[in-house]
Amino acid sequence: MVDGYEGFREFVLARGPALMGTAYLLTGERHLAEDLLQIVLSRLAARWQRIERDGNPEAYARTALYRESVSWWRVRRNREVAVAEIADATGTDDFTHASVRRLVLQRAMARLTPRQRAVLVLRFYEDLGEAETARLLGCSAGTVKSQTHHALRRLRSIAPELAELLAETDSARSGGAR
Repeated sequence: MVDGYEGFREFVLARGPALMGTAYLLTGERHLAEDLLQIVLSRLAARWQRIERDGNPEAYARTALYRESVSWWRVRRNREVAVAEIADATGTDDFTHASVRRLVLQRAMARLTPRQRAVLVLRFYEDLGEAETARLLGCSAGTVKSQTHHALRRLRSIAPELAELLAETDSARSGGAR
């Protein structure tokens, strides 16, 4: 028996983990990411036949993730984010350094606004240009530029220990080598 959702099930099985990764980057918390993805997938399911017919369900899902994460921020504007202190990494082990850097980045990203997080995820994780980022977020390219600038400046002030990572990001964006 075909119920009209077989393509949806296949899509979720194939692309669900990648979408979960993006949701996690946008929210910074596993449970919030699961909630965000569940909301977006339930909306996709309700419109699945039209979305599948239009031919790019992943783009639709990603756009919905970005926009929903920004709308959550508008609703939860006064929510506080608890950030624990991170132990100083004195070891020379590359794994330890990478783990500490990832934790510092995760906590610093959690202190950005959802729109700033969305812009950084789209620009640097998804490697999209300003115009495509603006289209997905429903804003102007100028807003993307200013949000990127403000988010990177905020990251520098929140977590100066990320200076090396941010320098790599600046170099990559300006055409330099990584």
